[in-house]
Amino acid sequence: MEVTVINQKNEEVGKINIDDSILNTDVNKGSIWEVVKWQLASRRAGTASTKTRAEVRGSRRKILPQKGTGNARHGDRKANIFVGGGIVHGPKPRDFYYPLPKKLRKKVLKGVLTIRYKDGDLKFIEDFSFDKPKTKTAIEFLNNYGLENKKVLIVIPSKDENVIKSFRNLPYVKVLVSDGLNTYDLLNADVVLITKTAAEKINERLAQWKHRMMCLLDQF
Repeated sequence: MEVTVINQKNEEVGKINIDDSILNTDVNKGSIWEVVKWQLASRRAGTASTKTRAEVRGSRRKILPQKGTGNARHGDRKANIFVGGGIVHGPKPRDFYYPLPKKLRKKVLKGVLTIRYKDGDLKFIEDFSFDKPKTKTAIEFLNNYGLENKKVLIVIPSKDENVIKSFRNLPYVKVLVSDGLNTYDLLNADVVLITKTAAEKINERLAQWKHRMMCLLDQF
């Protein structure tokens, strides 16, 4: 499949070949939901922690006699029913990650790329770089594409400090290296801009399994 590459004047400056499976994959909403849920779970810090009655600081003295007072039986003031006491069944540090098939994750990523491309929200642009980190230059770059005040995801081929630092002061813009392209960030943006070189890397990575299968079939 040939896709158009545009410059900052929204003019066509060339075309690149993208594997058909990347921009022509059907995927159901349930699969997308599974991948997004898995991705957000993997991002959770899991550091929330509460103290049980054994961990709360305080005296272990029995607060009143067992019998004869007419009150309920109690031990020390670290019981969960007292202010300052321990917490029952509270959160403890944990890892929220769970495994999800790599094949499903890859298919959903292709499916979301397909959806964004068919909706016209995915654009391939020529490679660019900045001489120095400057937010003003980044804003001018977005204005050239008519993307003022829109949530934008920019995908570049490799880490470029000048580009990353120029956009990081803009809360509605996120810059990703092509190796880190993921389903959640694709869906979370209004518009996705992928540079030509980054697109070639994505094409190589996502179409790799298909080439392997073709090579295996050729052996028989």
